[in-house]
Amino acid sequence: MTELNADPSGPGRPIFLVGMMGTGKSTVGPGLAARLGRTFVDTDHEVEREAGCTIAEIFDREGEAGFRARELATIEAVSTQAAVVSLGGGAIAQEGMADRLISVGRIVWLEADPDTILDRIGDAESRPLLAGLGPNGQKAKLEALLDERKPYYARASIRVDATRNAEAVVDAIVAALHQD
Repeated sequence: MTELNADPSGPGRPIFLVGMMGTGKSTVGPGLAARLGRTFVDTDHEVEREAGCTIAEIFDREGEAGFRARELATIEAVSTQAAVVSLGGGAIAQEGMADRLISVGRIVWLEADPDTILDRIGDAESRPLLAGLGPNGQKAKLEALLDERKPYYARASIRVDATRNAEAVVDAIVAALHQD
């Protein structure tokens, strides 16, 4: 019988949390990592730490391409760790990224609808892709991004309803990991 906190994803293989901004990757990740006895890495925080500035500032200075290059380097650096890794919302949609993630670890898609996401993120000015848009514009942008990214998110081996509280989402992920 498998212990409750035993890690079925395989020793040394990272677990990548993907999904739109506001789906709870950075909130769920530490709890999942603790449950599995792993470290937690938030790639957005790592990019900010390495750059010495916020993601919004990186977008202003280097554009989205500059941010994505930094993000790719960070993901490559953590892809050999047995960690729970929270990826930025658009990371998996970069060319070849889904295949790379699948080859080195497990992908878990945290899924939530645009209304839930908007409720969670509140003031979207710190979100470069939503900054400067009114509520209707933000929702339309989220819907468009979700439509664009959904085929990539759907490559995940585990899909979890992230509209629940963080503990329930962690429970669902652990249960799904143990089913495989």
